[in-house]
Amino acid sequence: MIGRVNSFQDKYSTRKLTQSELIRAIRDDISAEQDATNTYLSHADATDNKIAKKVLVSIANEERVHAGEFERLLTILTKDENKYQMKGAKEVNELLEKKKRKIVKKRK
Repeated sequence: MIGRVNSFQDKYSTRKLTQSELIRAIRDDISAEQDATNTYLSHADATDNKIAKKVLVSIANEERVHAGEFERLLTILTKDENKYQMKGAKEVNELLEKKKRKIVKKRK
């Protein structure tokens, strides 16, 4: 993963994180994994070297797995994260459905 500043490292090195601090730290971890994924995929897109491209995409996919692990942990720690994720997914599905209906309407 690419280097990022750990905002919790110095502040909490002498004590354990509280639950809310841990949740914020996990959100930072998710962000770091997404940043790393984007970086590696950008590097893969920027090269014609087939071996490098394959390795970079593989590493990016590993970061996506890490992000998924952190996201699952977040849903366990927060108890309500899944509710917000489902609400967001529902909103996107509704937008897609509206778009689909417009396309069908235009065809008629």
